[in-house]
Amino acid sequence: MNKKIQTPAVDHLFEAILCLQSKEECYNFFDDLCTVNELLSLSQRYEVASMLKNHKTYLEIAEKTGASTATISRVNRSLNYGNEGYDLIFERLKKASSESK
Repeated sequence: MNKKIQTPAVDHLFEAILCLQSKEECYNFFDDLCTVNELLSLSQRYEVASMLKNHKTYLEIAEKTGASTATISRVNRSLNYGNEGYDLIFERLKKASSESK
């Protein structure tokens, strides 16, 4: 974990996020918290990570998401050398999807 971001304020934010119980609550909270561009940037990075995980090329990802190659490269670096946060979420979503079938 990046010690630079581990602060009481970030802890407080994450505690607030963990209290959200529905997609609608997420929309309301993040709409209040973030600008439209901030939220779109976060969702773009997540989409890039998902596409990289599914072995899409940088060109395919750039065309579909509008992300720059610098953004794609940064997300790829996080996937390969980060804290496995994306992997955790992808596994949980995969498990949730298979359980709902």
